[in-house]
Amino acid sequence: MIEAVKGGAPAASDQYVQSLARGLAVIRAFDTDHPKMTLTEVAARTDLTRATARRFLYTLVELGYVRTDGKIFALTAKVLQLGYAYLSGLSLPQLAQPHLEELALRLGESTSAAVLDGTDIAYIARVSTKRIMTVGITVGTRFPAYATSMGRVLLAALPPAQLQDYLAAAEIRPLTPRALGTGEALLAELDTVRAQGWCLLNQELELGLMSVAAPVHDGPKVVAAINVSLQAQTVGAQPDPESYLAGVRAATVATAELISADLSSGR
Repeated sequence: MIEAVKGGAPAASDQYVQSLARGLAVIRAFDTDHPKMTLTEVAARTDLTRATARRFLYTLVELGYVRTDGKIFALTAKVLQLGYAYLSGLSLPQLAQPHLEELALRLGESTSAAVLDGTDIAYIARVSTKRIMTVGITVGTRFPAYATSMGRVLLAALPPAQLQDYLAAAEIRPLTPRALGTGEALLAELDTVRAQGWCLLNQELELGLMSVAAPVHDGPKVVAAINVSLQAQTVGAQPDPESYLAGVRAATVATAELISADLSSGR
């Protein structure tokens, strides 16, 4: 039962418009399990009389939010506009944060989002489940782009001229014994990242730290990256480390795609 009209609804104030509440309840009555309904079904799910449900449904039909063949009712794509106004008012960190929280909860690992700023990445969102680096990471933390998974995703998306400018400005040196340390090695790695659409970094920023990153798009343009931070020891202790990393990678890419969809929808 939809609770916008009865039990679950907040107490009405003198500013409360009952007809608006009922109209929204009719829209919310449609969901994955009820994509198409008869008038009787809508009335039952909203606790409205058939006559009242009919008036709201046909008002929504005239406004273009609902379609009908005279018996069956269903939402139209126009209802998406109701969410676009909300999304358009959110910044990238605000859009990313709930997705990062869900990803961190699912994997039990810290998640982050960052943008390219000069030769560094700058963190714009962070969900920390545990501290796995000697340096604490918060919003605003910066690291050399070449030595991070998110940085490599962002660098791989740069136009050739901008990438050459980056290489001219950046001081590329190995930060750990496992790290690459030349521009040529970085370019080869960026080719791989560009081709596969994600990056796995294995203890190149700090020994013991691994991370998986994927790009966030606003339309065709990569505007940010997200990642999941992992402990190499934890990965190595898995019964099948490769399958474990594949699962983390799939979840990271899927989350980046969800953020991209929200970002594009709100623009």
